[in-house]
Amino acid sequence: MSQGSDLSSQSGRKDDLGTMPEWDLTDLYPAPDCPELAADLDRLDAGATRFQETFQGRLAELSGEDLGGAVADYERLGEIMGRILSYAQLRYAGNISDAERGRFQQSMHERITAISSKTLFFTLEINRLDEPVLAEKLSAPPLARYAPWIRDLRMFRDHQLSDEMERLLHEKEVVGRSSWIRLFEETMAELRFPVEGKSLTSAETLHLMSDKDPALRRAAAKAFGQVLGSNVRVFSLITNTLVKDQEIEDGWRRYPRPDSSRNLSNQVDDVVVDALVAAVRQSYGRLSHRYYALKARWFGVEALDYWDRNAPLPEDGDRTFTWEQARTVVLDAYHAFSPEMAAVGARFFENPWIAAPARPGKAPGAFAHPTVPSVHPYLLLNFLGKTRDVMTLAHELGHGVHQVLAAAQGPLLADTPLTLAETASVFGEMLTFRALLAAETTPERRRVMLASKVEDMLNTVVRQTAFYDFERRVHQARRQGELSEEDIGAIWMEVQRESLGPALRFDEEYRFYWSYIPHFIHSPFYVYAYAFGDCLVNSLYDVYRSGAEGFQTKYLEMLKAGGTLRHRELLAPFGLDAGDPVFWQRGLTVVAGFIDELEALSGV
Repeated sequence: MSQGSDLSSQSGRKDDLGTMPEWDLTDLYPAPDCPELAADLDRLDAGATRFQETFQGRLAELSGEDLGGAVADYERLGEIMGRILSYAQLRYAGNISDAERGRFQQSMHERITAISSKTLFFTLEINRLDEPVLAEKLSAPPLARYAPWIRDLRMFRDHQLSDEMERLLHEKEVVGRSSWIRLFEETMAELRFPVEGKSLTSAETLHLMSDKDPALRRAAAKAFGQVLGSNVRVFSLITNTLVKDQEIEDGWRRYPRPDSSRNLSNQVDDVVVDALVAAVRQSYGRLSHRYYALKARWFGVEALDYWDRNAPLPEDGDRTFTWEQARTVVLDAYHAFSPEMAAVGARFFENPWIAAPARPGKAPGAFAHPTVPSVHPYLLLNFLGKTRDVMTLAHELGHGVHQVLAAAQGPLLADTPLTLAETASVFGEMLTFRALLAAETTPERRRVMLASKVEDMLNTVVRQTAFYDFERRVHQARRQGELSEEDIGAIWMEVQRESLGPALRFDEEYRFYWSYIPHFIHSPFYVYAYAFGDCLVNSLYDVYRSGAEGFQTKYLEMLKAGGTLRHRELLAPFGLDAGDPVFWQRGLTVVAGFIDELEALSGV
């Protein structure tokens, strides 16, 4: 089967949005049954066997040069694995409803898991090396190149289990967490929501909640909640199972609390996360509570119905961007900041690296998948032409640019922790927003633009922090026994009322809205990284606007560093320190400043 018929490399078109691109995965593999993929699997299996036979049980006796060579071999094997898994995952995301694609992804996952079991010993043995022995080996340049990777790997030493237990967990993962994730994805992809005589996907239904027509917003919100409620038993089972699964593994690994493993992988201490979350929670009153009360006054009501939270303002002309207009807006904003950054971003449009149209079966939301450094990232969007979709394009393109720039570090050193992975994406959003705002001259349009940006920032900072709080409470409550649908819904409603404030009114079906959020399933406790990234970027952008000399050069160097440096080292050239509590308040003050400006424009 050719890739053209497999994932539709032909452009999609909506009459009012213009021609939109579809990605073409042939840069990874031509087809699932192609000889190149079969050859890579055979080569990978044989290579992993040789690697195990050559190095298992011998790392302590290797010289630094030889250990550096072994890491390079491990890296090459990992890149082939990443290429195969990326192809399977992206192909599946193109149509989650296609059972054959689901089976293919699962088959590749199982095959790669079996092969990688042969190389699992390598990282376990590195972590067992004594510090003086390892320090001596690191004096050799071939190994010194990988020092940041080894540094990050050894953070998990205290939580490492026996080799046999690690292998058991590794091999069972394909029928454990990943299977529950697949069930969640396929269940969500199959759901249809009846709105005014049409059967809509989740992406199409959520899009209507920011429609100009209040009756349509209400109909979409009601349908969304009611269909989720009809399926909440499945979502509750998935959640209960995955939370209990993590509790068991965390106990064996001696993690002190449910988010500790995530924080460790993000290279931040629990206390730093606590400081961020506390700062945001303490700011609910001056941010979300204040803004939604202001928006309610604009709408002439005492409280907003929950489906009006992201509603356009009464004077909003409901502007629609074509794909070509969105591309121009984003690339022009990038170019005004840095021609080099814009040139990297332009490659995504010049090549079939973006899947833009919304369509049934396609994965909802948006993402940037880095694949492997020897290829290039792919972007998935569900573009429907609204200002928020332009911002999503700017966001995901920022991820893509970051991934391209960091690729030179190689497979083991290119990835950044989640807390830094959002830096380029949120910065790209800010550049695009500022460009759009600068083009608006009337107070009415500026208010519309500012309100849209504030809502996006509240969704990133306040809402994602509330999501983290929800996860934390669910994990804590689950330790007392399985949670009912009512239990989870009650926690959700409590957190939503606390974070959004008294100016929001919630109907009964809103208690099911927790069940569609994929981050809770895919990456527990991922969500605070958005707030981390937003506050970080707000502070960075503040430095940029102050006219700091050489900012663009320093910024691009930060992106090119990939995972070689920690956030303290990356931010030092800008005079910033995320370990300082004042840092978080600086970022939150930017959001508060936008609300101040909105109040001034509204005569409040």
